[in-house]
Amino acid sequence: MTTSTARQWRYVLMVVAGLAIGAWALTRFAAPVDGAQIGDRAPEFRVQRVIEQDSIGLRTHYAGKVVLVNLWATWCGPCRKEMPSMEAAYVALKDRGFRIAAISLDEGDSQPVRDFAAELGLTFDMLQDRSNNSQQVYQALGVPHSVLIDRDGKVRWVALGAEDWNSPALRERIEALLGDGE
Repeated sequence: MTTSTARQWRYVLMVVAGLAIGAWALTRFAAPVDGAQIGDRAPEFRVQRVIEQDSIGLRTHYAGKVVLVNLWATWCGPCRKEMPSMEAAYVALKDRGFRIAAISLDEGDSQPVRDFAAELGLTFDMLQDRSNNSQQVYQALGVPHSVLIDRDGKVRWVALGAEDWNSPALRERIEALLGDGE
């Protein structure tokens, strides 16, 4: 092995060792992300209501309700596919305290989000998070990403991908959280 090759390998080993130490330190000492795991209290952060054109604190606004937080985007085909089943579940269960906070991750103007909701006849809360803070908080790897939160504000179920919110299994899951409620 030549001197320059040996020197290159030393640098590679130093870089790998540095990365390993950094990864160990992050897993050992970094504060856990609040609200991303089942059983955690859902985080409080602000989002814009696209119809009312104001902002709300997510946890505060939905306190005491069973909430489906759905991260989505207008350009997402699977998001479009699952929205009608979300609307049906919302209409059937809203009087018992079920709410849907559909948070669009679309950047820019909220008009495309309003148009999307009107086209599909959606009546649940349409929200927008241009900062993508919600995606980071909920550790969403893609959209749609759904988080079911109980009346006490705790995360009870998380799913990545489109779901059929009219399926017996998901309806039972929501109704179990609703209990006798309101």
